[in-house]
Amino acid sequence: MKSLMSWLLAFIAVIFWGFRVAVCLMYSMGIDFIDTPYNFTTEVGLLFLTIVSIILIFKRSVPGGIIYLLTYWIYFGMSAYDPFVQLLDGSSDTAVITKVVISAIGLILPTIIFIDILLDRTRTSSRSNKLTDWFYKNKDYDRQLDERADKNNYRIH
Repeated sequence: MKSLMSWLLAFIAVIFWGFRVAVCLMYSMGIDFIDTPYNFTTEVGLLFLTIVSIILIFKRSVPGGIIYLLTYWIYFGMSAYDPFVQLLDGSSDTAVITKVVISAIGLILPTIIFIDILLDRTRTSSRSNKLTDWFYKNKDYDRQLDERADKNNYRIH
């Protein structure tokens, strides 16, 4: 990855994955937490598939971004419909609002990561700076060594 934005998006995906792991863990232990899984068995499978896709996202692989996008859009898109309808009907329950917000994160984050992976192909790691190129890309200012110069590496063994 060549840009800070790509790194941040990938780490936000890891943090969101950790949050979903915590949600499943708290649900399985019967402890009240901020959110509950929509479907526990499906989400556990999704968490394992997310590990593979996040590794591929760090490698900037398009199939990894597609897997991450499709699985999250299918899971959070289908599961977010009922809380969204409840919110539109006027329910201001905090559990409903939390589910809508977390579903929105689960839909927006993979989309942004996939777009970032697609745009990554045109980025370059070293950008030229016109203010310093006259010096660094000019051979006239390179140091010329003469026959008296010390050419030893002085390695300590």
